Amino acid sequence: MNFSGEMKQKVNEIEAILDEYLPAAEGYQKQIMEAMAYSVTAGGKRLRPMLMQETFRLFGGEGKVVEPFMAALEMIHTYSLVHDDLPAMDNDEYRRGRKTTHVVYGEAMGILAGDALLNYAFETAVKAFDIAPEKSLQIGKALKILAEKAGIYGMIGGQVVDVASCGKGLDEAMLNFIYELKTGALIESAMMIGAVLAGATQEQVRTVEKIASDVGIAFQIQDDILDVTSTQEELGKPIHSDEKNEKSTYVTIKGLDEAAKDVERISEEAVDLLQSLNLENPYLTWLIQELVHRRK
Repeated sequence: MNFSGEMKQKVNEIEAILDEYLPAAEGYQKQIMEAMAYSVTAGGKRLRPMLMQETFRLFGGEGKVVEPFMAALEMIHTYSLVHDDLPAMDNDEYRRGRKTTHVVYGEAMGILAGDALLNYAFETAVKAFDIAPEKSLQIGKALKILAEKAGIYGMIGGQVVDVASCGKGLDEAMLNFIYELKTGALIESAMMIGAVLAGATQEQVRTVEKIASDVGIAFQIQDDILDVTSTQEELGKPIHSDEKNEKSTYVTIKGLDEAAKDVERISEEAVDLLQSLNLENPYLTWLIQELVHRRK
């Protein structure tokens, strides 16, 4: 099966969902809608909504109830990138091969665009109640996951520790904590919400959370490797930014070879756990392996 070709088709489907749920640029405040759209439509792998949709399908989910959550999670992910790129954070001028939001719209509007995307994500997610009112219990559980994994016990918490640790030496345990929250939390959110909306059991959702945690950590370690070995043209963003910002990474702590071995080991654990569910979605298995072994 040509999974690469299938991936392009799935990305196009996700892009269409995002277009459907982004707000129209109108009214006196239309500049913020334009900045939101500029940020969200900058491209990317659409990893999180894709993992959500494929996990939803893994557990036999049908219908459109998952779509507002797919759009909402991508909005949350995008807002985090917009704020990451700000002068007070990583101060990056390029993201996905084009100028970052604050460079195009100004720093103040960059901050507001991130704020708007975070808030609008929840405005979007609650539209699931209108699509499938009979699934109100599952939608409520999904909203709880979305909020927690994006907040101080999830992505924001990881960002806080990451920022506070700049210029300080970190051990592997602290680095794992940062990666688990900063990167892993939204991937966990994606897969857990897909499972919950499809009617998975509590035990199955816990297994999915562990799979997603492994994927998130392996994904971030690979990101560390690519920051050293890739080029700006390949990545579409500046390289050696971790070194510039004096950040400890798996590469600085363990070296390239050991970091690559950890990616292999952790991703294999994720695939083994996925297979332990005894459910079929060959594309999801391929996707996990493809993401953690990517070259850009």
